Amino acid sequence: MPNKRLFDAVDYQLNKFPKQDMFGAKENGNWKTYSTQEVKDIVNKLSAGLLELGVNGNDFTPEGSDKIAIISNNRPEWVFTDLAVQQIGAILVPLYPTTNPHEIEFILNDCKAKYIFVSNTEMFEKISAIQPNIPSLQNIYSFDIVANANHWSKITALTNENALQKVEESKKNIPVSHLATIIYTSGTTGVPKGVMLSHENIYSCLEYSRESFPFEDAPNNRALSFLPLNHIFEKIITYIYLYSGVSIYYAESLDTIGDNLKEIKPNGFSTVPRLLEKVFEKIMMKGNELTGIKRKLFFWSVSLAEKYDCNISGGLWYNIQLAIANKLIFNKWREALGGNIGYIVTGGAACQVKLLRIFNAARIPVYEGYGPTENSPVISINRKGKGGTKFGTVGPPINGIEVKLADDGEIIVRGSTVMQGYYKRPDLTAETIIEGWLHTGDIGIFVDGKYLKITDRKKELFKTSGGKYVAPQPIENKFKESPFVEQMMVVGADRKFVGALIVPSFTTLKEWMKEKAIPFVTNEDAIHNPKVLELYKQLIESFNEFFNHVEQVKKFELLPYEWSIDTGEMTPKMSLKRKVVMEKYKDAIERIYADT
Repeated sequence: MPNKRLFDAVDYQLNKFPKQDMFGAKENGNWKTYSTQEVKDIVNKLSAGLLELGVNGNDFTPEGSDKIAIISNNRPEWVFTDLAVQQIGAILVPLYPTTNPHEIEFILNDCKAKYIFVSNTEMFEKISAIQPNIPSLQNIYSFDIVANANHWSKITALTNENALQKVEESKKNIPVSHLATIIYTSGTTGVPKGVMLSHENIYSCLEYSRESFPFEDAPNNRALSFLPLNHIFEKIITYIYLYSGVSIYYAESLDTIGDNLKEIKPNGFSTVPRLLEKVFEKIMMKGNELTGIKRKLFFWSVSLAEKYDCNISGGLWYNIQLAIANKLIFNKWREALGGNIGYIVTGGAACQVKLLRIFNAARIPVYEGYGPTENSPVISINRKGKGGTKFGTVGPPINGIEVKLADDGEIIVRGSTVMQGYYKRPDLTAETIIEGWLHTGDIGIFVDGKYLKITDRKKELFKTSGGKYVAPQPIENKFKESPFVEQMMVVGADRKFVGALIVPSFTTLKEWMKEKAIPFVTNEDAIHNPKVLELYKQLIESFNEFFNHVEQVKKFELLPYEWSIDTGEMTPKMSLKRKVVMEKYKDAIERIYADT
C-alpha cells in the first residue's frame, strides 16, 4: 500500500488532474465552485491559522494531539476543515448536527476538544448553550456569518509566511499511523464510543474499495453528496472521489436533492436504503395519480421490474418487454435523477431486494455494500460487471482484507482497515478486537461461497419463552416490501409468540381508504378503524407464509407516527434504536401480549 495520508489527495489531484470544480455548493441561490488550486490555498491558510492559534499536533499520539470538533451540514468548508486539521497533525472529531446536547457535551469533554467549527446560527446556539460545561473548549467558529460568533475567516486571516512554512514542514512529518479522526458512534444503546481511525486505516480502505468496485479515475465525473460527512461511509466516499478526480457537489438539503440532481446531472451518489424507499414511494405516488393507458403502462413496467435478476436472463420475450418499459416509463425516472447516473452505492442498513430489482431493471444501478465504522468502514460491496452482484447480499468482500465467519456466524475481519481501538476505552477495544480480528457484532452467511449476506445483529437475536431463537431483521425487511408498511419492529423476547409494532405507510393507506369509501380523519382514527385493522391482519397472514411457525407474527399494533431521528427512535444513520422503541411503546407491546 502506498505511503499516503488523506490530505495528500489535494496535491495528488493537483498533479494528476487539476480541476476547476473540485467542490461545488449553492451560495445565494447559485452554484459556486472551487478549483483544486483554490482548495489547496484555502486549506493551507486554515492550517496556518490553526497553528497561530496554538493548535498542536506534533505529539502523534491520540491523547497528546489537539482535537478539533465540527458540527455542520455537508459543504466545502467541512472538507476544508478536515484537510486543514489533518495537515498539522491535530485530530478531527465530527458530530452529527442532530446529536442531542447531552451527547455533544459528553463527546467534547471526552476528547477535550480545543475548538469547534459550526455551520450556522442553530448550531452556534446549540454549542454556546453547553460551552460553560466544556472546560477545554476555547472558541467556536462559524461557517455562516452568525451574530456574536467568530467567523472562520478570522483564522485564515492569521496566516503569515512563517506559519505557511510550518504547515509544509508539518505535512512532511505526519506518519500514516497517526489518527486522521475520532468518530463517535452513538450506536443503539449506551454512551458514544470514539472509534480511532488512522490515515493508513482509511486510505487503505479507500484504495481497496476503489480497486474492488472498480472505481477508475474519472476527472470529468461529478457526484452529489448529501449523507452526513461526519459518518465514515460518506467520508471515505469523499476521499475516493478526491483520489479519483471526481468533482463533489453538495446538496443544499435533503429536501432539495431532486432539484440538485437535475441541476448538476451527477454520475453517482451514495445513500441509505431509507432515502431510496422515500424516492420509490414518491414515484409510486405519481404512478397512482395516472389514469387510463398511462397508469396501466406504469404498473405493468413496475411489475416487470420486480422480476428482474441481474444474473439470470428472463428470456427474449421478457427482455423485449423490459426494453419497452425502459423506453416508455423508466427513462423518466432516470431523467429525474439527472440522466447520467452510473452508480448509486447504498449502505448502513439492509436494502429491500424488491427495490434493488426495480431500480437495476430501470437501468439505475444500485450497489449495496456493508461495513462498520470500526473497519473504516468497507468490508464488502456488490460490484459492476458480470457476476459481481447478487441481490439480497452485500456483495463479495473487498480485496486486501480477510473476512470469515466465527463459529456462531459472527462476521469477523482482519487487515489494515481495522481501527486502532476505542478512544480511552481499552476494555471495549479488547472485547471487539481479538487476536487482530475485528468482531463486527453482525451475523452473516456466504451465499454461493462468495457473496456476504447479513442475517442479523448478534445482540438483536432474541429467544421466545419457548426457547426458540428469532432474528427480527429478515422478518422486518420482508414485511417492508409491502406498500402498506412504512416501518416495523418485531418483538417477542421471552414471550410466547412473535408480535410486531407497525407504522403504516399513511400515503398508501389513505389511497386505499379512499378507494373503499372509508373516510380518513386522522392517523389515530385510521389505525383503529376495523376495516384497516382487518387489512393489516390479512397482510400479516400473507407474509407469514414466508416464515416458519416460530417466526410468524401472531399479533400486532399499528402506530400513528413515523419513527425518526428527531423523535429519538432512529440513529443518525437511520438504524432503529430498538431499546428506545421498546421503552417508548411499552404500553402498545403490553397490549399485544395482554391476553397471554
